[in-house]
Amino acid sequence: MPVPQERKLVTQIPGPKSQELHARTKAAVSAGVGIGLPVYVERAGGGILVDVDGNQFIDLGSGIAVTSVGNSAPKVVEKAKAQLDDFTHTCFMVTPYEEYTAVCEKLNELTPGDHEKRTALFNSGAEAVENAVKIARSHTKRDAIVVFDHAYHGRTNLTMALTAKNMPYKKGFGPFAGEVYRMPMAYPYRWAGDEATMTDDAFAAFTNAVHAQVGEENVAAVLIEPIQGEGGFIVPPKGWLGRIADWCRENGIVFIADEVQTGFCRTGDWFACEAEGVVPDLMTMAKGIAGGLPLAAVTGRAEMMDSVHSGGLGGTYGGNPVACAGALGAIETMSEEALAGKAKRIEQIFRERLGAMAEKHGVIGDIRGRGAMMAVEIVKPGTTEPDADLTKKINAACHAKGVVTLTAGTYGNVLRFLPPLVIGEDLLNEGLDVLDEVFTESL
Repeated sequence: MPVPQERKLVTQIPGPKSQELHARTKAAVSAGVGIGLPVYVERAGGGILVDVDGNQFIDLGSGIAVTSVGNSAPKVVEKAKAQLDDFTHTCFMVTPYEEYTAVCEKLNELTPGDHEKRTALFNSGAEAVENAVKIARSHTKRDAIVVFDHAYHGRTNLTMALTAKNMPYKKGFGPFAGEVYRMPMAYPYRWAGDEATMTDDAFAAFTNAVHAQVGEENVAAVLIEPIQGEGGFIVPPKGWLGRIADWCRENGIVFIADEVQTGFCRTGDWFACEAEGVVPDLMTMAKGIAGGLPLAAVTGRAEMMDSVHSGGLGGTYGGNPVACAGALGAIETMSEEALAGKAKRIEQIFRERLGAMAEKHGVIGDIRGRGAMMAVEIVKPGTTEPDADLTKKINAACHAKGVVTLTAGTYGNVLRFLPPLVIGEDLLNEGLDVLDEVFTESL
């Protein structure tokens, strides 16, 4: 049954059935698994989540950028169901199947650059990042990996080392993997100077630090999110990303773009690197790839991907046939419905509405992002001092009014918005109306 595309609150939030389920959850699930909004979803589609109490929420989170084509996109459901009827698993490394190969062919075609490529499939973004590091080290015969302030790359041991933020991702979980070096990130809101000066200064700070602390000849890879996700949707100044990529090639270093959150039409292009004409050596992908089914990938230059010995890459579930079928449906949907263009239209709406809110409410220090990956940084009026408490208050108030929003940022003071790319404009504007109301009521 199609999900009605309207916000509707019929109980308190969370409602009685959700509260009952949450009591069961607390008794059965590790307390280490955090839950932002304890309403239990029964159905979902388009831009709406329906909970077990019949409340309908406007979804401005997409399961953290996963359900870009919606939570029940017809082509994803159709292809996944057909694959379920055929078989659920064989392990591609034991007896392969066409669906895995077909996804790899699509990714080789869609990712930036016209060079020969190869792809390998995995289960999660963190797993893709780990394997990209393995590939870079295998290819270069070097050890050091360079990452950035405010970065987020996952929750496994290696990816925790790559991730910048301590709480909640790293605290108490060390020691972490070695040969990881963190460099300054070009963060326009918190870096002095105009864009050109910032680009020059941030690039110089990066290259000087690598030279002094690591040595270019020891670096296997530079790993970066083209737009940082958990770090607060930080968009570096124009030209900076390309200069980093060029510097890598000049020094025999693999340039890895972590497009786990930015990929698959989210930023107004198939991949965020395309906005600046940057062609990565390796690219990691997950989240929006398969319409909500668990799948991830590394795509890159054939000579790098093939530098790993046979059996060095893989995993029991990597490239599961049902998830691959879903990915083929999701990619088909993105192409046929021109979802990259819809992401650009979503950005237009957000910038207009958030700009009007910033004029009324003195706590919005910065509006940033690209496509359907937008954010506001909340600060104390007249300063750039982060206001994490107000950010939490606004986020919770949006939830209570039936709008799913998310927070992010190294300082916990960023509201981020990741609506499904298929969301209707009326619904999107209603969600922004609620946000405006919440700002007014919270100040």
